[in-house]
Amino acid sequence: MKRSVRMILAVACLLIGLAAVANAAATDQILSRWGKKIKLIDREDQVSNLEIRATYYSTEYVEALVQSEAQKNLWTQQEADEYKYRLLNTLQLEEMIPIRIEFTNNGPSMQLGPFDVMVKLMIGNKEYKMADYDKRFNFKFQGEKEGLVFFRRYDEKTGKDLLKGVKQVRLIFSPTISPITDGRRTEFIWDIANDDPAKLFQGKAAAKYETDRLIKRLEKLRKDKAEEEAKLASINGEISTIQARLDELAKQ
Repeated sequence: MKRSVRMILAVACLLIGLAAVANAAATDQILSRWGKKIKLIDREDQVSNLEIRATYYSTEYVEALVQSEAQKNLWTQQEADEYKYRLLNTLQLEEMIPIRIEFTNNGPSMQLGPFDVMVKLMIGNKEYKMADYDKRFNFKFQGEKEGLVFFRRYDEKTGKDLLKGVKQVRLIFSPTISPITDGRRTEFIWDIANDDPAKLFQGKAAAKYETDRLIKRLEKLRKDKAEEEAKLASINGEISTIQARLDELAKQ
C-alpha cells in the first residue's frame, strides 16, 4: 500500500515538474518572439561588434514577463500584481508605444545624442519620432546601455489610434549610430495585428493602475477648472466695470 502511494506521489510530482518545464518553455518562447536582437561585426577588423536588442511591449509579452518574474522569484499573487502595477505605470501603454532598446557596444565609442533623431518607428508607411526616451542614451558610451523609448499611440492632431488596423510596426535605427554599421540601416519588425493592450487592464493590478490614473486626471481637471473660474471671474469683473462706466456716461 505504502509503495503504491509513493509511486502515485512520484508520478504526480513528475507530471507537475513536466508541466512547469513546458510552461516555462512556452513563456520563454513568447519573450524571445517580442525581444529581437541583431549583432553587427566590423567588416574591416572582424573583431569589433555591436549587438542591438529591441523589445516591443505587446500584451502577450507583458503577461509573459510578469509570469516569468513571478516564477523566477517565487512570488505570491499579491507580489506579482504589485510588479504588474509598477510595470504598467512605467510603460504608459494607454498613451504610448514603449520599446526597450539595449546596446552592447564592443567597438568604437558611440555618441547618440540627441537620441530622438537616431531611431524612428514606422507605422504603416509613415515614420514617427520619439515622444520621450531615456536621456542616458545621449551620452557617449562603450559596453552596455539600455533604456525605454516612447512613441505616441495617438495622433496629436486627430486623436486617432495610430495602431488601429496596422499589422506590422518597424523600428529603424540610423546608419550613423556606429561606424560598425558601415552605412547599413538596422531594423526590427513586429507583427502586432492581434495585439490588444486593453486586455492588460484587468484584474487587481490594472484596477489599481486605473484608479491612480483617474485620480491624477481628476486632480488635473479640478486645477483646470479653478484656473478657468479665476479667468471667468476676472472677465466678469471687467464687464461689470465697463458696464458701470457706460451707465455713468449715459447719464451725462
